[in-house]
Amino acid sequence: MKVILVDDDATMHLILSKMLHKLPEVQVVGAFTDTKSAAFFLQEHTDIGLAFVDISMKGENGLEFAARLANVGSLIQIVFVTSHKDFALEAYELSVIDYLVKPVSQERLQRTVHRALQNWRAFHLPATQVPPTLSRGEVVITALGDVVVSNETGRVKWISRKCAELFAYLLLYRGRRIPRSKLVIDIFGGMEQTGAESYLNTTVYQLRKSLEPLGMREVIRSENDGYALEWQDVNIDYVKFESQVKELQTIDASQVENALRVERLYTGDLFGDKAYVWAIHETERYSQMYTSFVKRLVAVLISTGDTDSASKLLLKLNEHNPLDESVIHHLMMIREMNGDKKGLTVLYTDYVRLLHQELGIRPSEELTVLYSSLVHAVTDRKTKTAKL
Repeated sequence: MKVILVDDDATMHLILSKMLHKLPEVQVVGAFTDTKSAAFFLQEHTDIGLAFVDISMKGENGLEFAARLANVGSLIQIVFVTSHKDFALEAYELSVIDYLVKPVSQERLQRTVHRALQNWRAFHLPATQVPPTLSRGEVVITALGDVVVSNETGRVKWISRKCAELFAYLLLYRGRRIPRSKLVIDIFGGMEQTGAESYLNTTVYQLRKSLEPLGMREVIRSENDGYALEWQDVNIDYVKFESQVKELQTIDASQVENALRVERLYTGDLFGDKAYVWAIHETERYSQMYTSFVKRLVAVLISTGDTDSASKLLLKLNEHNPLDESVIHHLMMIREMNGDKKGLTVLYTDYVRLLHQELGIRPSEELTVLYSSLVHAVTDRKTKTAKL
């Protein structure tokens, strides 16, 4: 998939290019310091699949650039890369695929690119190259890390942030009628009743209009003073993830490759950074499901000696929850297995510092004792090796 960079800081071109170069399925084909040059390039090159766009730029900013592309019907996927968190809500109004705050980690960037590649493969390849797993007319819904709806025609562009939220709500309870009164409370809580009901009417209309260009308007059904999402032949990422995790209740060495494929399905928390209050329970449930699954997979990887793959997965868990002591425990053991005394010490001392700064506590006695024993084990092993 071809990628362009739009940022008035040339240093970011170099940083992102190096990071993206590590991902073999994408190719940076252009880097621009202003949106005018980028727009001209896109007119001449219609095969670009993804653009990383800074928000704060001289002249036309990134938000205006993204809005202009949306207005002309461009299907290019956009990721904002910015130093400012304040633009998040306005950015998601434009249905961007992700919103990255500088400095961007390699792992975070990889998750974003993976999601973009899934969309691009499914809906931007020529008809003769459509993967056999995607049937004609099938709808793909990405809710892990974002809220994206696509079919072979293209991708739904949400008219407003609230209509995307209403869709996410109905998706979570798909097939069930949700009373208007419950939608008013859960989605428009805090507003005056009459205003909230009017806002709901507008949002339902906007949602149907958003779905209409892809022939999906009728999936939002009105019945008995409520609404339901009725869909057949739909591919939902979090449903697929949960199903495949349940099929792998036990993981052994023969199932590692399959388990790694399942792990890659989880491209972020449910509905991404949108933090819908009504979805907190399910968001946490899927997060815990992912964490538990990865820990089981890591145990098998360590037992087979694949400490490199195990470390990468543990570091993903650590990025998601830096306070999880069990993750630090396994990472320390891997450092010891690899004879990395310096890395072991840095890992432990950084964790001790984090606990003190964030919670004012020390690690458990078990972890402290483990650290001491692992340091001694590495030292003893190196001493014995030196004597040989």
